[in-house]
Amino acid sequence: MGVKNRAPFLVYTVLRLLAFLVPLAIMWFFFPIFREFWWLAAIFAALIGVSISMLFLREPLTGASTRLVERREGRSSAGQDDADAEDEAIDDADRR
Repeated sequence: MGVKNRAPFLVYTVLRLLAFLVPLAIMWFFFPIFREFWWLAAIFAALIGVSISMLFLREPLTGASTRLVERREGRSSAGQDDADAEDEAIDDADRR
């Protein structure tokens, strides 16, 4: 599997991590109360990250999903081709 095949997953993953880590860092450094309540900062950062990804990361999600469907269809068609070949071999053996 080449880099081109993994690119949509990698891009989407990096952008989702940034959507979480950037708000977390901003809260951690600019709001001292969140240094004490780090778990609250993590919850808020997660909520902000989900919101950002829903609003701005539709295209990378679509690309990653499309690639996933293509890979799944490729596997199932290859598996189906194998099953069809086996069925034909069994039918040929039965006919003889």
